[in-house]
Amino acid sequence: MSNQLNLYWRVFATGLSFVSFGVGGLLLRVLVFPMLNLMVWHRQQRTALAREVIRAAFLTFVGLMKLLGVLRYELVGGQRLKREGLLILANHPTLIDTVFLMAFVKRADCIVKAGLWNNPFTRGPVRSAGYINNDQGANLVVDCIASLEAGNNLIVFPEGTRTPSGGSIRLKRGAANIAVRGKRHVTPVLISCRPMTLGKGDKWWHVPSRFARFRIEVQEDIQIDDFIANDVSEVMAARHLTDYLQTYFTERNQHHA
Repeated sequence: MSNQLNLYWRVFATGLSFVSFGVGGLLLRVLVFPMLNLMVWHRQQRTALAREVIRAAFLTFVGLMKLLGVLRYELVGGQRLKREGLLILANHPTLIDTVFLMAFVKRADCIVKAGLWNNPFTRGPVRSAGYINNDQGANLVVDCIASLEAGNNLIVFPEGTRTPSGGSIRLKRGAANIAVRGKRHVTPVLISCRPMTLGKGDKWWHVPSRFARFRIEVQEDIQIDDFIANDVSEVMAARHLTDYLQTYFTERNQHHA
């Protein structure tokens, strides 16, 4: 009976967390960011403050889910995130991976789907924070490199979407293009969740029998020099790096399975 009551509580607590997330996003859009736009005229300062507000909101959301007993989490190697100009590539098993990374990374920038720019709960924050719209065509990689050169930490999920329920990781080449053309080392982050929850195709109310444990591991940098040496073309370098990252994330994902 106690296990069943605990399950019901976590379903309720998960729903409450996401309602709080939506309401919080709406309040940021309606109250906080309009005020920020009025009070801070300098664009770069306004963008930096907006990102700090979002980071604080995500930290609060993660803390709320932990307080309510929905999840636990462990950050390993977090000191590696204290640098600037990082190209952070992470696997993407769950719905809230972005929230975790945006909460833990200072000066975080990210690529957001074009639909989020028109979503009533998200368009205010993402526009105020100046995140990169993925509907940029050929300019997308250029914008990402410019963000890194400005000292921002760019978070990219090279799969482009959440990992399918079968756990098969398939990387796109865009992240490797950023690394190769921008001559940036890669900071890999491995995210695991046991038992699995909020995966691709999962409904939020399909909570596991016990609370989920998230583990976010920041690995040693992957050096880009090995892939761009000997005057290899950018196309071939990006292809080789993508293949390497494919194996890298697949093997480590299987290790945590």
